[in-house]
Amino acid sequence: MRSCPVWRLSSLLLLIVVWPVALYAQQQLVEPAPWFPNILRPYQAQPAPPLVLENSPRLDRLIREGKLELTVADALALALENNLDLAVQRYVPVIAETDVLRTSSGQAARGVQGALVPSGLTSGALGVGVSASGGGGGLGSAGGITGGGGAISIGSSGNFDPSLNMNFSWDRVTSPLNTIQVAGIPIVTANATAFSSNYAQMFRTGTSYSVSITGQRQGSTQQRLRFNPAVVSRFSLAFHQPLLNGFGREANERFIRVALNNTATSQEVFRQQVITTVVQVENAYWDLAALQQNVRVAEQSLAVAERLLSDNRLRVEIGSMPPLEVTSAEAEVAARTRDLTLARTNLQLQEANLKNLLVKRNSPELDNVAVVLKDQMPAPATKDLPDVKTALETAFKNRPDLRQAQSNLENQELATRFTEKSLKPSAAVFGLYAGSGLDGNEAGIPGGAGVSFQQAFYGDFPEYGGGVSLSIPIRNRVAQADNLRSQLEEKQLRLGVQRSHNQVALEVRKAMIGLIQGRAQLEAAREAARLAREIWVGEQERLEAGVSTSYQVILRERDLVAAQQAEVNASVGYAKAIVEMGRAMGTALERRGIELANALTGTASSSRVTP
Repeated sequence: MRSCPVWRLSSLLLLIVVWPVALYAQQQLVEPAPWFPNILRPYQAQPAPPLVLENSPRLDRLIREGKLELTVADALALALENNLDLAVQRYVPVIAETDVLRTSSGQAARGVQGALVPSGLTSGALGVGVSASGGGGGLGSAGGITGGGGAISIGSSGNFDPSLNMNFSWDRVTSPLNTIQVAGIPIVTANATAFSSNYAQMFRTGTSYSVSITGQRQGSTQQRLRFNPAVVSRFSLAFHQPLLNGFGREANERFIRVALNNTATSQEVFRQQVITTVVQVENAYWDLAALQQNVRVAEQSLAVAERLLSDNRLRVEIGSMPPLEVTSAEAEVAARTRDLTLARTNLQLQEANLKNLLVKRNSPELDNVAVVLKDQMPAPATKDLPDVKTALETAFKNRPDLRQAQSNLENQELATRFTEKSLKPSAAVFGLYAGSGLDGNEAGIPGGAGVSFQQAFYGDFPEYGGGVSLSIPIRNRVAQADNLRSQLEEKQLRLGVQRSHNQVALEVRKAMIGLIQGRAQLEAAREAARLAREIWVGEQERLEAGVSTSYQVILRERDLVAAQQAEVNASVGYAKAIVEMGRAMGTALERRGIELANALTGTASSSRVTP
């Protein structure tokens, strides 16, 4: 039995196809839809994760007796689970991973928020993709090989994903003839059934190949034919390998590398949003704490003013004070009532702001729930202020915006290298092996497709070919422009990276100055409030002794209220300065014990938060 060279070629071809696919499958972040056992699965829409718009169960657990009791840890846990800004940005890393799947087929990356897809990667064409154009000769002939077998050209279909094309047709033609010398009859009717198939793929080195099988069965009423009906078949295997432009893994994997890089960038984009949300929640928490203290100050001030009014009325009744002092006290009560109303409404507005950060869906029941804060504002501590060198090193290492800028620069560097290699002419080597077959019914001897395809596969009528192609663009202005543009864009990004470093350093120094300033203001405000209280108490005693007036007491009371409010503002200012220090250094999540993995899944593993 003759050995079939086609089977040996097919075995080698199978190894070439399967080995790199299996190797890359271990590296892939996003798995395509499995085709086994359901071979139609890759051609069906894959379901995305369901959209959840309900608040997490943690919210109900924290509501007790009509009050939402919150620590900073509780607030941050609710934000991780429910904050809509986080929920929106949570899709960014997933969308970035779809680009990995897309580019693994050979297509260009579509890009994702905050991640750069350099225009230089698509140099030479608009709407880049790659497609296989097979060559392998015509049906039943030696066939031409010009243009290269299985050559790769710019197109719209993926090249790393194999493509299988099949065509089946039937045709019946009746033709009048001007002579009967050839056909033996004046009218000829021909019936033809044709089948063709082509399998093509490209590898990451730029190597491409195609396998084609064609067959045609043709019967005719024409006389003096050797085979009638006749079966013509052809098998061909072609390959194409670029040698200059388009050679190598870096050039052909450029979009894959960008997509993989952009998945890391998308993580930093999401991390930046988590930091922003944490800062918003903490600041809103401390703002609410300050407003609650302002309400208590306003309530105390109103109580003092009402007590002064009551005392003045008694003094007027016994004749030790003129009636005008009562009027002054009444005016002060009205002013303090106004201040209390304003403080309470501001508190309600801030409660609404904080709730909006912590829930996905508001409800009338939640609107009626009062927020009770359980954490006190932080007291100044030495550990709050790091040294400048440590703070800058930490910021340069952890800030997500710096990582994002560096990642985009790496993408642009890849584009610069690609456009530099694209300056080279296009040169390639290609080859072809083909076999043809012809059989049919001959003088009463049956035959047909089996024998014809056997001849094609066993190489009874072989064709071998190969060659080298070279394409030199005269003046090469497109490639020169693309490469120069990529270099300029790279330098532009490098300047942007340096600008980001300078901005981060400035923000760190500002945060440190703000922390020092906040600590000094808090200490001064506390001392001022203590002294204002002493002065107010002394003025009260002078009034009772008859050596002062209600007006003087009211002035001292106003000074005390202003000092107490300044102390509250200084306290919240220091608390927010600590938050800003963490943001500037890029340690806002680590300081609060928040894992990015939990933020990505929208879960809070623990309600414990490091102070």
